Amino acid sequence: MKKEENIPLKFDSLSEAHHAFGLPKPLHPLISLIDSTKNPIESNKLRHSHVLTFYKIALKGKMSAKLRYGQDYYDFDEGGLLFAAPSQIIGNNNDTMHEHCSLFTLLIHPDFLLHYPLAKKIRQYGFFSYSANEALHLSEQEKAVILSIFEIMQTELNSRIDEFSQDVMISQIELLLNYANRFYKRQFITRKASGNNLLEKLETILDDYFGQEKSLDQGIPTVQFLSDNLNISPSYLSDMLRSLTGQNAQQHIHQKLIEKAKEKLSTTSLTVSEVAYELGFEHPQSFSKLFKTKTSLSPLEFRRSFN
Repeated sequence: MKKEENIPLKFDSLSEAHHAFGLPKPLHPLISLIDSTKNPIESNKLRHSHVLTFYKIALKGKMSAKLRYGQDYYDFDEGGLLFAAPSQIIGNNNDTMHEHCSLFTLLIHPDFLLHYPLAKKIRQYGFFSYSANEALHLSEQEKAVILSIFEIMQTELNSRIDEFSQDVMISQIELLLNYANRFYKRQFITRKASGNNLLEKLETILDDYFGQEKSLDQGIPTVQFLSDNLNISPSYLSDMLRSLTGQNAQQHIHQKLIEKAKEKLSTTSLTVSEVAYELGFEHPQSFSKLFKTKTSLSPLEFRRSFN
């Protein structure tokens, strides 16, 4: 019985989700904006984890200090936005996150975006892959912007559907995502001290990884390995690094690999193949190709030029 309780609920349609949470039927089968101030969801219905087949954007109320970013608490307590993509598991049975009921929840079925450029573009917004503890926290002014967009959406959904309705809703979704992008960039800037601390930890992890030659047994360190050790999601790690260094996590790993390769090529008599294996490459050719791509020299050319 306990096993069944731990299985996430799955909602294949907006109607199913509305019904499960005791809400009125959605006004549109493919898009819904839930105003919890008018249609509150019972807290006990929020305790069970669930999987959606649609996009979810939730505006939380005051979050105090219960949600964290890495090892730090939020700077603002005015609320925040959480994003989830189809097939993500949301919450768990013991997650205190669910105690914070959303003020508004926007549900968008992927079919609503078909035939619009947004259907492809929406996958490029990294924050749909962030964890709950990496939510976009908002100032009062930013929250007011988001609420104004939701108000337009709500008015449109409550109005008579015509040939322009979908275009209007799509444009509002795009506007919402663009503002979220802007606000996340602000979040990275205002958290620059935290970001620099994260960067230091990242460097320590990589130095330890190569210093103890873990790459011989475990191969090249992955983005997932780094994010697990830093307790943040891979997408958030890459976006944070990009804001600090201009490189994503994978590029950062490659840069570290090249640094270590140059060190070994210039201070040891190891062959190119031996250097490649020590750095975690299965095939020396892959190492040589990456090295030349990053330095415009082959490993042997670098060694000769150095000497």
